[in-house]
Amino acid sequence: MVLENFIVFEGIDGAGTSTQIKKLVESNPEKYVATAEPTTNETGKFLRRMLAGEFKVDEKTSSYLFAADRCEHIYGEKGVINMLKQGKTVVSDRYFFSSLAYQSVSCGKELPRLVNSPFPLPEYLFYFDINPEISLARVTSRGEKTEIYEQIDMQKKTAALYEEVISEYEADKSSGMKVIRVDATKSIDEVAAFIADCLKK
Repeated sequence: MVLENFIVFEGIDGAGTSTQIKKLVESNPEKYVATAEPTTNETGKFLRRMLAGEFKVDEKTSSYLFAADRCEHIYGEKGVINMLKQGKTVVSDRYFFSSLAYQSVSCGKELPRLVNSPFPLPEYLFYFDINPEISLARVTSRGEKTEIYEQIDMQKKTAALYEEVISEYEADKSSGMKVIRVDATKSIDEVAAFIADCLKK
């Protein structure tokens, strides 16, 4: 199932998804509303603590936790479906494609695919394509503490799995989801203009 007016931005850390969502919402705040995964719900706060390295869980547990937070993101009282019913266009920074990439690195592909299989597809999936070395350099230049996944080996493996996942959905013409690749090495304004042009069309 595809959720109309639901847009997802995906890419490895430092690809620029958060920046572009902010610019898109600012371009038309009456139309667009931003969300992100992990969410700002209690489930998401728990995950952000885990990503910050405050504690460890088994990678299989991590897959279930991300799926639980995602369920609330979509179906919760303040979730995506209710916002769509209010006439908004929802733009999410990350969705289950992230789990199919990140969690598959450490616990294999089977479990992430299983626990995320019930979730609906977005109408548009923008994949921010970028070399892991470039994206990680952006992350470290912020001067902030890095998260547990923000290591070059992890980012390279994740980028390879992202490519596999995105290619799979590109090949599936029956899904109803439109996959758009973004050259994330371009300037912020160039990327923003490209996304705006795609959505106009």
